[in-house]
Amino acid sequence: MTTTERTEFLTVFQKCVERLTQDTELALGELFDLTAQRLVRLAMTITGSQSDAEDALQGAFSRIAGKPGLLVKADAPWPYLIRTVRNESLRIMQKRRHFQMETLEASSTARPVESMLDQEETSERVRRILESLPKNQYEVVILKHWEDLTFAEIAEALELSQNTVASRYRYAMEKLQRSLEPLVR
Repeated sequence: MTTTERTEFLTVFQKCVERLTQDTELALGELFDLTAQRLVRLAMTITGSQSDAEDALQGAFSRIAGKPGLLVKADAPWPYLIRTVRNESLRIMQKRRHFQMETLEASSTARPVESMLDQEETSERVRRILESLPKNQYEVVILKHWEDLTFAEIAEALELSQNTVASRYRYAMEKLQRSLEPLVR
């Protein structure tokens, strides 16, 4: 995303947020149309599932619809919305883990280990390498490169310090570099 595209996105986003107090339903629809693709992509990095990511987005927008003033009054509305989607994604993951633990306890047989594919395309290997990062590092990389957020915006969205965000990013980049070296040779 270019700087111009980012500026245009944030300008349109801010106008939609400001309209939340005047016509909540219309403004929410506009916000959804503007942000859904990006926010589902973020939620998928956390949940690993398209349907769970869509559920997280729906949950986040339901929360905003119930209390639109929270988004309107946020110091940084875009990171606030990202944080809301992230929190919904984490809630879904927590519920899924709880359900899986109950299912595992109820079942006395272990699931067979899935076999790995022998050869995959480079893009698939890169995706897997990215996903092998610790979730907290993966999340920062996605927000930095796919969402083009600054470290300050990422820190706001994740409720962390900028130093923590920068460290996670640096560690992730070091791991990615080491993991990608065999692919480049």
